Amino acid sequence: MRGMSRAATVTRTTSETDITVTLDLDTTTYEHPHTGHGFLDHMLDALARHARIGLTVRATGDLHIEPHHLIEDTGITLGQVLSQALGDRRGIERYGSAFVPMDETLAHVVLDLSGRAHLAFEPETLNVWGDAGGMTHYHLREFLRGLCNHAGITMHVRLLAGREAHHVIEAIVKAVARALRDAVQVTSQTMPSTKGSL
Repeated sequence: MRGMSRAATVTRTTSETDITVTLDLDTTTYEHPHTGHGFLDHMLDALARHARIGLTVRATGDLHIEPHHLIEDTGITLGQVLSQALGDRRGIERYGSAFVPMDETLAHVVLDLSGRAHLAFEPETLNVWGDAGGMTHYHLREFLRGLCNHAGITMHVRLLAGREAHHVIEAIVKAVARALRDAVQVTSQTMPSTKGSL
């Protein structure tokens, strides 16, 4: 597995968005994202840095309506490219978990690169205040739903402390990144499943 490329590029074009994502799981070289939405760029930058992956995102979307389509479709495209880069997932750690504090906020993310999509997103049941550059925790939920559905990830997101949207979103994204960093590591030559496949 270590001798194989774990890189891929996916382009997704709809009447609402046009997105190209390039991902390399085995390099830390990345470019600053360009989506037209400043806070989304900031979060994708944090994702690349804390996951320690090579990531390039170029996107346009119907921001004159609102950021929902761009954010959701970026999550979908990232999920597609991650699935391709992982290949058959042989040898990966598969599981990852991370706590990330950010001032008054504490986020916890646990994920499983199982091939089965599921998102449990606790912040939607809590009173999170405001938005960050027009991005709310509901937008983050749709981003993560797209990622999980198209990469085959089971993910549980818990918010242990915090209410302000900027810190909540950023802490969760960084926790996702750090959990993903552990899960994608190649540590054996075997399939991490008693079924023999993921």
